[in-house]
Amino acid sequence: MNQSIYLPDEAATVAFGKTLANALHGRGLLTLSGNLGTGKTTLSRGLVQSYGHKGAVKSPTYTLVEPYEIGDISIYHFDLYRLEDPEELEFIGLWDYLEQDALIIVEWPERAGEVLPPADIAIELSIKDAGRMLTINSGSDRGQQILAAL
Repeated sequence: MNQSIYLPDEAATVAFGKTLANALHGRGLLTLSGNLGTGKTTLSRGLVQSYGHKGAVKSPTYTLVEPYEIGDISIYHFDLYRLEDPEELEFIGLWDYLEQDALIIVEWPERAGEVLPPADIAIELSIKDAGRMLTINSGSDRGQQILAAL
């Protein structure tokens, strides 16, 4: 099951991040794919800020992962753009993150090869006109529930 959603501008992308946050309830694996500049980090910002984070939400391109602890919600935001080899994920403890009751956001999941399990929600972002087109797929039973809630 998949859905496509058109977001006309940055504000709509941030707002959709908040809608998605309500459906995720601070848990699960979310992957964000798309070329540079398609809004992956903007969507992540809306999502993380909707849980109450007041600071900046930047893409962790150089650190690979940025943790956020917001009340009883743990969020781990990965950016795999600079990943040289999927085996590097073992060294940063990817499986330890995935075993937690947390929200895991992964930008550039295709760089992980076969290392990542299927995402609950996988979003492909692309530029369309002045906005963004999102294609949303579910990769699990939980993901189908989340998609239905959207």
